[in-house]
Amino acid sequence: MTSISDRAVIRWLLDGDPSIRWQTLRDLTDASADEVAVERAKVATHGAGAQLLALQAADGRWSGAAWNRGWNSTMHVLTLLREMGLDPASDVAQRAVALVREHVTWRGCGPPEAENNSFFDGETEPCINGQVGAAGAYFGQDISLIVERLLGEQLGDGGWNCDAPTSTRSSFNTTICVLEALLELERGGVREAAVVAARLRGQEYLLERRLFRRKSTGAAIERDRKGKTAWSQFAFPTWWHYDVLRGLDYLRRAGVAPDARIADAIDLVVSKRNADGTWPLDTQYPGKMLIATDDGVGRPSRWNTLRALRVLDWYSGGHPSPT
Repeated sequence: MTSISDRAVIRWLLDGDPSIRWQTLRDLTDASADEVAVERAKVATHGAGAQLLALQAADGRWSGAAWNRGWNSTMHVLTLLREMGLDPASDVAQRAVALVREHVTWRGCGPPEAENNSFFDGETEPCINGQVGAAGAYFGQDISLIVERLLGEQLGDGGWNCDAPTSTRSSFNTTICVLEALLELERGGVREAAVVAARLRGQEYLLERRLFRRKSTGAAIERDRKGKTAWSQFAFPTWWHYDVLRGLDYLRRAGVAPDARIADAIDLVVSKRNADGTWPLDTQYPGKMLIATDDGVGRPSRWNTLRALRVLDWYSGGHPSPT
């Protein structure tokens, strides 16, 4: 039964952007499919989604780049539109993505050998290709070259790493980016045996480490070695960074049956809930955002709250509700 405090939080979520409202209706209420569809359609015409779409240039790019380090490039905007749930079948999505497909290349944004690649053919780093692939698969684009490359780059421990082959150990950051791409491909109806097998191996890489622990000792990994970010700090958007909530949300979307290996991660999520039932935005990675997605670091975050509630609902489907 939904508690009074949970109902208040759901009302608060429903007061947010259309991208929050439609997902709240779908995942946390008994709203009909028609109600959900009406609200989802507003992502293209109202609020943050409409603002992002309006900023696309005639050449298909956002901020003049296929990718950059400022979180405002074509790749980053498509990532956000995917997170917001812009309907891929909508006319506005089809027009925007067609412009990207037909005009955007990696010239000036990637390694020399990838300069002439079309956007959805990707470049060379698996963390970037994972993000491009996730957006491409979600919007129904051909990402076969990206997938072929990613399958060939999977490491012996099951994950991926942008520093391979220098490093033979996988990275949580890179692995989650690739897993999300492979999952979007499957959810779009492409269930090739090699893709499914690679995704399940990568998924097991996270589960063997209980989402944030060292496989060798079981000790919690306090900070990422490369980005120095804390995996217990929940951000939105996450971009290429891993954190525990992102890992759990992937498992939820993949339909994984919760088991004991995620119990510590669930406890962490529960421990971070505010007294009013919301979750804060713990951190926001440096860079230029084209739109504001939350009210600021330390403030209650609709995105983190929506994602955390969905994860807890998924977990409690096979376990007693966390306290």
